Amino acid sequence: MAKKSDPNYKIIAENRRARYDYAIEDDIECGIILEGSEVKSMRVGQTNIAESYAAVEGGELWLVNAYVAPYAAAKTWGHEERRRRKLLASKKELSKLWQATARKGMTLVPLVMYFNHRGIVKIKIGIAKGKKTQDKRATEKSRDWSRQKARLLRHS
Repeated sequence: MAKKSDPNYKIIAENRRARYDYAIEDDIECGIILEGSEVKSMRVGQTNIAESYAAVEGGELWLVNAYVAPYAAAKTWGHEERRRRKLLASKKELSKLWQATARKGMTLVPLVMYFNHRGIVKIKIGIAKGKKTQDKRATEKSRDWSRQKARLLRHS
């Protein structure tokens, strides 16, 4: 019997460019502190995390430069569009992220923001290292070859 899809699970925003620009070594799921109007705006789907990044500052994890469009119905108690939002992670995960960024020269890139099965906003942060131009070309070449191979198998 087919598994029913969860009505609460929904992808809000995805950073597709991250996998092209960075080599993702590990990822961590974090919670995020939001205001009510931000959640309502996310339900409508007006969010962008393409230009954003995460940073460990003062022992806390922050999401910087993520865009959440203003919610039209919340005119009185709206929110700032590109404010810094605090991410929730355990102390162990936080120390792991801090070590990766400080010692290994990695960066923290948001990969996907979604509503989980309980309807709570979660964000997946990737610990990544930037790719050089030749690495990007190699990735693109292997992707093209796999696409061409699938096309040949389909037609024969």
